[in-house]
Amino acid sequence: MLLQNAIEDFRFHCKYEKNLNSKTLRAYDIDLTQFLEIFYTYEVQKIDKYNLKDYVEKLYDNNYKIKTIKRKLAVIKALFNYLEFDEIIEVNPFRKLRVALKEPKMLPKALDLKEIQVILKYLYMHKQKHQLKDTCNYKLLVRDILTIEMLFATGVRVSELSNLKINEINIKTGMIKIFGKGSKERIIQICDHEVLSLLKEYVKLFNLENKKGFFLLNRLDKRFSEQGIRLMVQKHQEQVNASKHITPHMFRHSFATLLLEEGVDVRYIQNMLGHASISTTQIYTKVNTKHQRKILNTKHPRKHLSFIA
Repeated sequence: MLLQNAIEDFRFHCKYEKNLNSKTLRAYDIDLTQFLEIFYTYEVQKIDKYNLKDYVEKLYDNNYKIKTIKRKLAVIKALFNYLEFDEIIEVNPFRKLRVALKEPKMLPKALDLKEIQVILKYLYMHKQKHQLKDTCNYKLLVRDILTIEMLFATGVRVSELSNLKINEINIKTGMIKIFGKGSKERIIQICDHEVLSLLKEYVKLFNLENKKGFFLLNRLDKRFSEQGIRLMVQKHQEQVNASKHITPHMFRHSFATLLLEEGVDVRYIQNMLGHASISTTQIYTKVNTKHQRKILNTKHPRKHLSFIA
């Protein structure tokens, strides 16, 4: 069987038998197409570990990050696992491949409370000074503030917030149903009264009562996309002359690190972030060295000892 035909079968399997979501399918398509471009004329039975080694080398030569290379290889490995299971090939060539791909450990970049305060203070002042409450610009400003507030208040991923539906949020209580990676569901609640008030104002301005569809909207009343949210954050970052490049995901990191600083158990934070493994959440315990210094300076028992006359 030609690789092209095998990939088509695998795509069908992923879509209709594994029921993978559309975002995952698009990512698979990119990696499978890239693999097919190199081995277009090959029969799948003749692709061996040496071909796979050449493919890994090409990925390195194209300066892909280790994380990206691991993802691309995982997709191709899933393809060959499927072909082996369906007895199209006798042995998955990945069984004979040994590739050690170690990612450099990067600590997540977060904003401290003062940096978040600067952004929100600017936006709220701008909102208060706005003369015309029924204009499109005012509506979009309220949406922008609410988007940033929700990112910080809940720690959701930007994709989760962008895809949030109207019926997945209780406007009165602030209870939100989030569908995360792997369609795993979790519940998180907005408890701050100012954010809840802003939430209700947004719903009224965009006339969302008793409507269906996406919760956050752009000026065309379409879904406020992930890229739209990133550009919005970047725009307001430039307006306040922030000293660092700010992304929506940094509010998620801030949510986790600041809760840890307040003494919240890491397992509660794991649940709120939707992490499958506690080890993913524990990286936040290594982030804030300034807070660590403060703890050791004020809490360490050595301060009770003195030997200098």
